[in-house]
Amino acid sequence: SVVVVATSDQSPLVRVRAAFVATAIAEFFRDQGNHVLLLVDSLTRLAHAQREVGLAAGEPPTTKGYPPSVFTLFPQILERVGPMGTGSITGLYTVLVDGDDLNDPIADSIRSILDGHIVLSRRLAMQGHFPAIDVLQSVSRVMSDIASTSHLHAARFLVQMMAEYRNAEDLINLGAYQRGTNPKLDAAIQMKEPIDAFLRQNREEGVGLTDSCQGLESLAEQGRRLLERKGKTV
Repeated sequence: SVVVVATSDQSPLVRVRAAFVATAIAEFFRDQGNHVLLLVDSLTRLAHAQREVGLAAGEPPTTKGYPPSVFTLFPQILERVGPMGTGSITGLYTVLVDGDDLNDPIADSIRSILDGHIVLSRRLAMQGHFPAIDVLQSVSRVMSDIASTSHLHAARFLVQMMAEYRNAEDLINLGAYQRGTNPKLDAAIQMKEPIDAFLRQNREEGVGLTDSCQGLESLAEQGRRLLERKGKTV
């Protein structure tokens, strides 16, 4: 393992340089035919450092005070990862957003470049749901290329169930929803706890990909049978 560190009290030039150095080291190992995992924490702090540099150089501030060089910096870093020859770099970058605003200009710019994003939810963490991943906000652009057909169908079905519940969550909590009105929502309400239980995992708990896929498909099949029964009883 190689660790490149630039703390917040160091010069912004050093902090920006650290991201380029770490990426160059990853490229060195990739060019030797290795499969490299590059972890960068965080692109938001990198943007803050580049903002200091840009403003000091006389660049005009634009969205939320970030100069144009911040948004041209991301492709220079992010587009360098990926497969090349017999090696590859898998980049995992953290992004901090202000006030849980996913339309933050930094997050929005980075989202347009990366192949996927995993969104962590403060609301789920406060409920004791860990890992606190917001499945409905998270996206993988490569899932359709690497997942099996049964895996894809199961995942899409459960996402639809979760979306159905979230869209009516306020009505459900207020007691304004009358069961039997919408068979799909009725099924989503009954599936909420099994889905949440499937998505929770303790730190000490290890689950392999095969077991996860089997559990996902089994849960989706349970939901389909429930939805079918709900449709017949309406």
